Amino acid sequence: MTGAPAIALQTRGDWLAMLQRICAPVLAHGSAGTLKAAMPFEAPAGGEARRACTYLEACARTLAGMAPWLELGGLDGEEAAMQARARGQTQALLASIADPDSPDHIDFGAGPQSLVDAAFLAQAILRAPNRLWNELPGAVRTRLVGQFAATRAVAPPPGNWLLFSAMVETFFAAIEHPFDRSRIDHAVRQFDGWYVGDGWYSDGPIFQFNYYNSFVIHPFLIDILRVMRGEGAGRQIIRAQRHAAQLERMIAPDGSMPAIGRSLCYRCGNLHLLAQLALLRRLPLAPGQVRGAMARAMARGLLAPGSFDPAGWLVIGYAGHQPGLADDYISTGSLYLCTAAFLPLGLAPADPFWTEAAPPPTTGRLYGGGDLPPDHAIAD
Repeated sequence: MTGAPAIALQTRGDWLAMLQRICAPVLAHGSAGTLKAAMPFEAPAGGEARRACTYLEACARTLAGMAPWLELGGLDGEEAAMQARARGQTQALLASIADPDSPDHIDFGAGPQSLVDAAFLAQAILRAPNRLWNELPGAVRTRLVGQFAATRAVAPPPGNWLLFSAMVETFFAAIEHPFDRSRIDHAVRQFDGWYVGDGWYSDGPIFQFNYYNSFVIHPFLIDILRVMRGEGAGRQIIRAQRHAAQLERMIAPDGSMPAIGRSLCYRCGNLHLLAQLALLRRLPLAPGQVRGAMARAMARGLLAPGSFDPAGWLVIGYAGHQPGLADDYISTGSLYLCTAAFLPLGLAPADPFWTEAAPPPTTGRLYGGGDLPPDHAIAD
């Protein structure tokens, strides 16, 4: 069988090394003002228009996954040194993309896609408010507020884009800046109406079977409701826990997951919800079991030969280089949503997520002859 070994990425050190490998080119060039000059551009045929948004995608998605680790206190030794270097790079990156005189300046109002990745950047700041906001110079914060506000010109279509608009307004609420509550309330109400049961939301009026409940819907609803303390936050956690349990059952003993639906080039970004509930200590399963299951899936997608180009940038694919798999909105920057799987690095090294033994995932236990209780839907 081809692909990465199932036992890879088991330790915190393994996860840190892989996160560093993924993020190093973005942080190094983003902090030096050379991101646009150095970052390759890969997209489907006819996708040249995606170049305008690919750099914000790379920055925002990288930070959304790395943020909890950047915020974590109490580290020492080599990991603390690595963290200090990354904190400096991320703050320099944010200053650079906000500076109108920088070669890497990014206009958040350049087009509709900017709303999507402004939202991921807003989510990153909510996950690391000290390192990614409070410690920034005042002039940088002022420029970023103006950039976030520019995304209000985008009218989000019905579906997960409503959550992107809501996340930007939630960010404004968190920093005590004037915000539009109607955009938040509308998104939350719509998704409550689009709930189809057993932990699943429809991404708009018509249900599609894909990983967007984990890529965006559950994680965004949780973070929005946590900040706003809106009605239904507890119910949302119950729904999310059920969906997370289903995700874990989708991980086969060898780490493979069903290649279903659009945006498969986000690779292990489909583990976003499991990673987020681990970070919040709200997992429906033993943390060690989830770590082991996630590690198998992450290895299959990230350690498959050809997943990085010679300069260390991610390339299009689910497990290796598979450019034909790209949807028309995919480009190099899009791929960095895979960092969402690394949210548990925001937990201390002594947390049970890292210290517990890692038994096989649920499917592995069953195929190994284990006897487990039946799986039942939740009533909501």
